[in-house]
Amino acid sequence: MKLVRSKSPALLAAFAAIFLAVASLFALPDYTLTGTGVRVRTVGTAKIDVYRISHYMEQLPSTRSKQAVIEMDTGKKFVWTMLRDVDRGSIVKALRDAYAMNGYADQTKIARFVSAFEGDLKAGAEVTIEYDARAKATTAKVAGGGTATVGGLDFMKATWQIWFGKIDQPTLSDELIAKLP
Repeated sequence: MKLVRSKSPALLAAFAAIFLAVASLFALPDYTLTGTGVRVRTVGTAKIDVYRISHYMEQLPSTRSKQAVIEMDTGKKFVWTMLRDVDRGSIVKALRDAYAMNGYADQTKIARFVSAFEGDLKAGAEVTIEYDARAKATTAKVAGGGTATVGGLDFMKATWQIWFGKIDQPTLSDELIAKLP
């Protein structure tokens, strides 16, 4: 009986090494969690949890302030996990209202951004809003939905003001920077 040695393990190891080498070229920046909170909607006396939100930054600001987080031109992102079902119209209206409350009025950029929200968001769905400092672009990705990218440092700052500027739930902003040194 002649035994034939399989080349599969060596071949798999070679592919794995090549994959890791290529993947490291495209590695995402290392982010530091700056804080996590829950977005709450108040209806009358009832408080309804809408989504859990975490904030991450590639580089941290030298001062622990909301304004420093808004202004800093570094990779950063928000990650939402929906805690309840929310219809598309409510999410889009809330974002448009938040931009308006913070004095941002570029309707073309806002329309492009909210176009990522193609449908209703179900409990458990994830939304990522990420700023790429190298490309100077903010991207919204809705799991199971759409993606939209808007260019400009002005738009990133306006978007970060939604959670760190004027907000009807100021404690959320504090929670999102709670882990900053």
